[in-house]
Amino acid sequence: MADKLELDRAPLFEGDDLRWAGRRLDWEESFAYCRALTRAHARSFYFSSIVLPGHKKDAAYAVYAFCRFADDLLDEDLVPGKTDSRARLRELLGALYGRGDMGLPFAPAFRRTVVEYKIPAKLFEELIEGVCMDTGPVRIRSFEELHLYCYRVASVVGLMMSPIFGLEDDRGKERAIEMGVAMQLTNILRDVKEDFDKDRIYLPADELRRFGLSEEDLGAGRIDECWRRFMKFQIERARKYYRSGESGIPLLAPDGSRLAVALMSTVYAGILDEIERADYDVFKGRVHVSFARKLGLAARAFLKCRALEHRTR
Repeated sequence: MADKLELDRAPLFEGDDLRWAGRRLDWEESFAYCRALTRAHARSFYFSSIVLPGHKKDAAYAVYAFCRFADDLLDEDLVPGKTDSRARLRELLGALYGRGDMGLPFAPAFRRTVVEYKIPAKLFEELIEGVCMDTGPVRIRSFEELHLYCYRVASVVGLMMSPIFGLEDDRGKERAIEMGVAMQLTNILRDVKEDFDKDRIYLPADELRRFGLSEEDLGAGRIDECWRRFMKFQIERARKYYRSGESGIPLLAPDGSRLAVALMSTVYAGILDEIERADYDVFKGRVHVSFARKLGLAARAFLKCRALEHRTR
């Protein structure tokens, strides 16, 4: 039976907060769990969500909780002896959509969210295919292949969030896809060293060769003109996706949803600014946007949101 799906220890809220451990939660407690999980692990997303109405915040956190669980389960499956992550996640998804629980703390909040906002299971199926692309050593041959990966692990999340943010115009779906690509490209550029240490290279191999770079250069953390030209090219590509994705913001609900997406876009794009400030050195440590800078970017996002709304009137 799906509701008796056996899972190894489910990844729960990390740290010393044990409120969630060892018991089934009602839906209010489940939303509280999702909120705590998002606050701990997705700080930029959590920061950007502060302008949303409460019920939309909770729905967004419930979607994030499943995405986080899928990613954690994949990492567990990389341990020898673990079972196939794709099969486990698909079975889990079927159980959740079939009102199964499995004792997972996010399950009641997740079920309530996907029903209320009519989020189709096929989007989570695409996400599962995406996270499974991370299994084993990763090598991306071309941007076409990278775009598919970005779509599966990030753009589909934007499509999941779209009904929560009040998107009713189908024209906005392509903009949500582009925004997801922009944000995932930003992750990849920020995390080059962290991914390399896990034997994962998401930078397209054909583009690395075009700029005179090799895996050995990545391993050595070499910052030279070849690397700088390569990173400038990648950053400009990401910014083009941000600009195109942001054009869909006026299609969202005027209840804080527009500003939330403008905040997410602006804060995440701020990581690209930090990479430039570091002279494209993403090998000495993960660059990040400080809280003080996020506050400044929030003001920029507000003005950008107003300008986009005015332009479409």
